Amino acid sequence: MKSESVPAQSASSAKVDTMLGAAQTTNKPKSSDISPGPGFRVRCTVDRPPESLIAGFDAFESTDISDALNRLYTMGATIHNVVSDAPLLGPACTVKVYPGDNLMVHKALDVARPGDVIVVDGSGSLNAAVIGDLVANKARHRGIAGFVIDGLVRDLPGLRECGMPVYARGVTPFGPLHRGPGEINHAVSCGGIVVNPGDIIRADPSGVTVVPRLWAGEILKRLTAGRERQAAYVANVKRGQFSNAWVDDLLEAAGCIFDD
Repeated sequence: MKSESVPAQSASSAKVDTMLGAAQTTNKPKSSDISPGPGFRVRCTVDRPPESLIAGFDAFESTDISDALNRLYTMGATIHNVVSDAPLLGPACTVKVYPGDNLMVHKALDVARPGDVIVVDGSGSLNAAVIGDLVANKARHRGIAGFVIDGLVRDLPGLRECGMPVYARGVTPFGPLHRGPGEINHAVSCGGIVVNPGDIIRADPSGVTVVPRLWAGEILKRLTAGRERQAAYVANVKRGQFSNAWVDDLLEAAGCIFDD
C-alpha cells in the first residue's frame, strides 16, 4: 500500500473549500444524522462458551456439524475462504456495518477477545471491501482467530502473507470509508444465517456453520455419540460395502410409480 503526496493548497482554493464545507453542513438533511441506539451501539461484554466446549468441535467438519443442526445453520456457499484452505473455529464477535464502511470493524479489534472470530454483516455489499491486509495484521496481533464477512475484502497478497483465515464473498480493490454507523456484539445476518455474539463458528473448505451458543453442549454430545457409527459407515462405503435398499423403501412409502 502506497501513500500519495498532496500538493499545497492555495489560500483562495482553501477558502472556497471552507465555504463549500459550511454550505454542505448547513444544508445536510437531518435524516442523514447518526443517532445513538439501534444501528449505532457497542456491547463490550458477552457470554462465550467455555473454551473446552469450543475445542470439542475441532474434531468435526462443518458438514458433520451442519447435519447435527438439521442443515439449517449453514451459510451460503458464496462465503468461502479467500486466503487459503485453513479452517476456523471460535466464538463469534459480531459486527454490523453500513455497506461500504468499516469503522466498527476497527473498533471490534478492541472489543474482541483472543480466539474470537469476527463475523461481519456487510449486507452482502459488493461495492467496497470490509477489511484489508492492515486490519488482518492488527487482528493477528490481537490474537483474533479470523474473519467471516458477508461482503468483500481487499489486498489479497497481503492477506495471504498475513495467513489469517478470512472467509468472504470475494475481493475488490475498492476500500471502505470510516464513518459509521454500525453495531458490535448484537445479532447480525451473515451468509443468510442469524449469528449472535458467542455462537460458535466452524469454517473449513466445505463452508461455514454456526452453532447457537445455548445449544452448543447438546450439539457436541450428538456429534460425539454418533462419531464411531459414522466413521464405520464411511469406512464401509469406501470398501464398497453398502446397500441402497433404504432408497427403495422411501420411494415405495411415498408411492413412487416405476415404469418398465
